[in-house]
Amino acid sequence: MKHTTLGTLDVSRLGLGTMGMSAFYSGAGSDEAESIRTIRRALELGIAFFDTAEIYGPYVNEELLGRALGADRASVVVATKFGTIDHETNERRLDGSPANVRFSVEGSLSRLGTDHIDLYYQHRMDPGTPIEDTVGALAELIAEGKIRGYGLSEAAPATIRRAHAVHPVSAVQTEYSLWSRDPEAELIPLLRELGIGFVPYSPLGRGFLTGAIRSLESLEPSDFRRGNPRFEGENLTRNLAIVDAVESVARDAAATPAQVALAWILAQGEGIAPIPGTKRVSRLEENVGADALVLSAEQLATLNQLPAAAGDRYADMTPLNR
Repeated sequence: MKHTTLGTLDVSRLGLGTMGMSAFYSGAGSDEAESIRTIRRALELGIAFFDTAEIYGPYVNEELLGRALGADRASVVVATKFGTIDHETNERRLDGSPANVRFSVEGSLSRLGTDHIDLYYQHRMDPGTPIEDTVGALAELIAEGKIRGYGLSEAAPATIRRAHAVHPVSAVQTEYSLWSRDPEAELIPLLRELGIGFVPYSPLGRGFLTGAIRSLESLEPSDFRRGNPRFEGENLTRNLAIVDAVESVARDAAATPAQVALAWILAQGEGIAPIPGTKRVSRLEENVGADALVLSAEQLATLNQLPAAAGDRYADMTPLNR
């Protein structure tokens, strides 16, 4: 597995997002043993970058990852996130206050079974707390050795600049894939200018780019994607044309659509480490195959010309890009 850097952190250039093992998608939490096998297999395949958050579950995903890593914790980079949950009610609430930063990190350290977090993200920006105050608290945690670096998830370029001026940002996480290319306009150029790493989440379009989802019938009623605009009605029909094009390139490359979608992201340059999520060993092994896949100039050109996905990324876009 090839490596890249996020700020000063050395990571495998393919990470593993563990959210779907515990929350939001069909089958989440249904087979903990398989999820643990998947994490253990990821270690064997050279993945050294794992992503979780306190809100996944909530809380149980951090516990799962901590148990699965066990003694191998010291050899990998672990990222988790804070700032989107009320710890008393477990309801969603944006809170980037210094007090919440300190309270949240202690909970995550305990659940992960570790004495430090390598990459600690503010999960969504809190409009009620200046980013300078939040980063000030994060910088104190770095000085104390409780975290090695911090990141921002779904932050606007101006917010990233303000944060970076207080203490260097290690990485920014946002959705990026063949059907979510908005970061190319402002975000990616800014991150390259400032030397900040980029962590694309949902690099397989929430599973859509694999070609495995052509209707909502296979998704459980509670599955987050049933209420996602890109999976609804006419948007779904239009977006299947993107999948068809990816499948065509995959046949030409003797690869799977998932491998092509990931290889396209990896071809965008250094300092980018996508975190495809899965709870199955077979899907993990398929995804890891993208590390060795080199797309031709013609194949990349075909993919670069794909249309934008129909529909917003979320039903409610207001918490994003603050």
